Amino acid sequence: MNTVVINPQALRQNFQAVKHWVERHGATLTVVTKALCGHMDAIRILNEAGVDSMADSRLENLKRLTESGMDIERWFLRPPHTRELAEVITYSDVSLNTELKTVKALNDEAEKQGKVHKVILMIELGDLREGILPGSLVKMYRDVFVLPNIEVLGIGSNLGCLSGTVPSNDQLMQLVLYKELLELKFERKLPVISAGSSATLPFLLEGQVPPQINHFRVGEAILLGTDLINGGIMRGLRDDGFLLEAEVVEIKEKSLIPTGETLEGLMPFNSDEEADHAPGQRGYRALVTVGELDTEVSSLRPVNSDYRLAGASSDLTVLNVGEGGTVLKIGDTITFRMGYSGLVRLMNNQYTSKRIVPET
Repeated sequence: MNTVVINPQALRQNFQAVKHWVERHGATLTVVTKALCGHMDAIRILNEAGVDSMADSRLENLKRLTESGMDIERWFLRPPHTRELAEVITYSDVSLNTELKTVKALNDEAEKQGKVHKVILMIELGDLREGILPGSLVKMYRDVFVLPNIEVLGIGSNLGCLSGTVPSNDQLMQLVLYKELLELKFERKLPVISAGSSATLPFLLEGQVPPQINHFRVGEAILLGTDLINGGIMRGLRDDGFLLEAEVVEIKEKSLIPTGETLEGLMPFNSDEEADHAPGQRGYRALVTVGELDTEVSSLRPVNSDYRLAGASSDLTVLNVGEGGTVLKIGDTITFRMGYSGLVRLMNNQYTSKRIVPET
């Protein structure tokens, strides 16, 4: 069976580094754990490392977190379904919202449960995912802040989550101005501007994030060390928090160019590998038991830089392994780093086992 290997030391180092950057800015940090897909052993690693606020987009995972007994603030990241409002109140302390009807229904449910529920009002700043249109913000806030069982914790936004919009100082300053407008108009403090993310961290390190941005929701950078703006890994972070081990089931010397007519529409996974080879060229190819059913294969990167992805089907991935073919044997494993999309699908895949690296 393929295995995702989870390294507690790497996760701790990444969390502590990001926490230091955020706290130096005068902000607080919520760790986004949705990519873990409710894997409680990994969540406990983060909790033991000092994480006291976690965010997820699946209520099933927040329920597990609640029932675990861990003392953690719980954020619900996805706009709630109408039929799950009772669970939102039960299993989350804070939710992100954009619709007045939903917030009013959350207020009614919070009253039933004898709670006051905190909300962040999310504002559309250009990424075109969820968000209140700026022209509707004052009316929305006027109707929400009078609800007795709702506490408006602050405002926020998502950037880089759908359209790849790069966070800019101008966009972040828009949020600051909206906060000041609402506070002046309604004479009521809004303590939080939640607009920091993994995509914002490179700008944070360069001193380009306004000081009023005082809450960060960070997942990918902590889990994988990714620098979403410049590419590669952020300095001070590690990229071995999660590695995939896949077993070799075949190793043979073969032609590196397919024989016969090929049709692009028949290829489940596109690769530019063939362009590097001449007709008739041969080399060693290894097959491993991970495919498109398991993960987004294109996000995998062999740890051994001499190995290159050649293609994949639903159940198998082929690698050109060069001279490695003379030493690899059946039953060996090839180790991969992965991107965020690959991690999410692997963690959500029942056919892939998960193993925590023992502490030394």
